[in-house]
Amino acid sequence: MISPRFGVMVSVLLAVALIPTIIHGFVGARTDDGRVTSAIGTTLAGLASKPTERRARWVKEVYGSDDWIERRYQGPDGRDIRLFAARSYDLKRLYHHPELGVVRGTDLKRAVTVPLADLDGAPVHVLTAQRGTGVAVYGLLYDDQFVANPITLQLRTSYELLFSAKKPMTLFLVYDRQLPPATPLDGSLAGKMLSEAVRSFLYQAVKVSSVSQPK
Repeated sequence: MISPRFGVMVSVLLAVALIPTIIHGFVGARTDDGRVTSAIGTTLAGLASKPTERRARWVKEVYGSDDWIERRYQGPDGRDIRLFAARSYDLKRLYHHPELGVVRGTDLKRAVTVPLADLDGAPVHVLTAQRGTGVAVYGLLYDDQFVANPITLQLRTSYELLFSAKKPMTLFLVYDRQLPPATPLDGSLAGKMLSEAVRSFLYQAVKVSSVSQPK
C-alpha cells in the first residue's frame, strides 16, 4: 500500500510515463512535412532515367517505407547509375547498412563519412568495392539536417520521442558500379546525382506541415 505522502508524486510519475504511450501507442502521431520522393527529378546530372522493377512489398519489409523510388539513370556511354530514395519513421531500418538491401551481393568496404562539397559540405557515407570498380554513396536526412552519426541521432531522438510525434528520415543512395574507388566524390557523376536528388527533394513545393494519425 502506498503512503498518502507519496500518492501525488506517484500519480505524477505515472502520468508522465503514459505520455509516450498515448502519443505513439493510441494516437500514432507522426509529423508530415508534405515532401515525397517522387518529386526527385527524373533527370539528374544530365542523365535521363527509368524506374527499376523493385517491388513495394520488399521495400516495406526491408526499409519500413511506403514512400520510395528506385531509378536507373543512363548516359550515352552506357553508364548506368542507380538511385534509391526512401522515407521511413523506423530510423534504424534506413541507417543500419542501407546498402545491404539496395546493392545486395556487392562486395563493398566499410563506409567512411566524408563532406560533399556539392551539398555545402554535408556529411555523406561512402562505400567502395573490395575489388574492381564500384562506389555507393548515401546521405541520411532527418529534420532537414544531414546525419553524420546515426547512433548519436537515435539516442537523441529516443528522448525527444517521449514527448513528441515521430519524424521521418529520408535515405538517398546512389550506386555507380563503373566508378573507380579512388575517384574523388566531388565532381563525380555519383556525387552530382546525389546532390541534385537531395536538392530536388528539399525544394519541392510542399503542403503545410501537419500531424497524421495513421491508425
